[in-house]
Amino acid sequence: MKLSDNLEGFKDFEFIDPALLIDAELELELEETCPNKPEKGYVPEYKFALVNSNTQAIMGRISLRVGLTKTLNTFGGHIGYEDDKLYRGNKYAARSCRLLFPLIRRLGIKPVVITCYPDNIASVKTIESLGGTLISTQKVEIEPGAYRPTNNYHLYI
Repeated sequence: MKLSDNLEGFKDFEFIDPALLIDAELELELEETCPNKPEKGYVPEYKFALVNSNTQAIMGRISLRVGLTKTLNTFGGHIGYEDDKLYRGNKYAARSCRLLFPLIRRLGIKPVVITCYPDNIASVKTIESLGGTLISTQKVEIEPGAYRPTNNYHLYI
């Protein structure tokens, strides 16, 4: 995996149709695609809502970044997810990640990098349930002068 903060390699990136991403009552609904913005250090990204297909309630969000910068490799990773408080404890984050696997394969992302705060036990369990391997735990500068410990996992799907 070659990492850099030069995002010119993404200037011609074309988003592909993620297809139907559904698991029982959980559906990932594409909210937007965000092209790379080299001036801000952004890689192309898919953003999805976690939707209950029976009630249409939005239960959280998940995003898939199609590349990594040096910064994203240590803080952020390819996948970011968040379950709304009301829906936590139902494994929606893990199920949502699994729903992304076919798209990840089609995009050729290897390995998938996921990061989390070591004290976020729910995220640690989610990532480990997906088969993530802990690569490192390090203090990462998340903004100038502000550091926090971050677990970095690799996932091979």
